[in-house]
Amino acid sequence: MRIGEVASAAGVPTQTIRFYERKGLLPQPQRDSNGYRAYDPAVLSRLGFIRSGQGAGLTLLEISTVLELRGEGIAPCAHVSVLLADKLHDVRRRQAELAALETELEGLISRSDRLDPARCTDAEVCHIIAPL
Repeated sequence: MRIGEVASAAGVPTQTIRFYERKGLLPQPQRDSNGYRAYDPAVLSRLGFIRSGQGAGLTLLEISTVLELRGEGIAPCAHVSVLLADKLHDVRRRQAELAALETELEGLISRSDRLDPARCTDAEVCHIIAPL
């Protein structure tokens, strides 16, 4: 398969495939006599894995560690479980931070409804978000 065929089948731009090759996420393809890349159809499975990993929130670096383990003949399942548990922890932490921000913003909006813009001074810049 040529790079355009792979890109079309995988639903990614050709630049993404080249980038993944440079980063070692995809093996370097064979080259035809004219210099064109010639991909094994198995690259589609690898691209699907990379996209699924990204969909689960894994970084390309984390995905590369999984691929390295598999390349060494080691089943990466335990490693993947740890990575996913860490991602879940991060998501929950961010959700808590966002919930706190939501509460803060609701309070500021409520405060803005009660304040008179005519009483805002230059020293405060904006009395909606000025410290109390």
